[in-house]
Amino acid sequence: MRLSEIQDTLKAQVLTGGDLLEKSIMAGGGADLMEDILAAVAQGSVLLTGLTTENVLQTAIVAGVGAVVFVRGKRPGQDIIELAKSYEIPLLVTNYSLFVASGRLYMNGLRGLDGSW
Repeated sequence: MRLSEIQDTLKAQVLTGGDLLEKSIMAGGGADLMEDILAAVAQGSVLLTGLTTENVLQTAIVAGVGAVVFVRGKRPGQDIIELAKSYEIPLLVTNYSLFVASGRLYMNGLRGLDGSW
């Protein structure tokens, strides 16, 4: 699934990485705990989270995440956006909850690491 399809599916606003919307995303995962992020998300996948802290972005960098989607309309600070730009990690914001966003992506063909979510 292309990142632009994820944006459309989640009716998401792009905060950074608008030039990377044709990037291919093969899997996804959702988490708010750092250890769950490392366990739930594969390199190049999309991370859905409700946390907007620098720790989330640093964990995403370590995990090699392809994009981060902030759920429930949560918006990171400008410092997080600038950090994401420097690492070329697209950031998006959706008003959907983590549950609904995950379901919408699943229904449109995106799977988790084990084929489920």
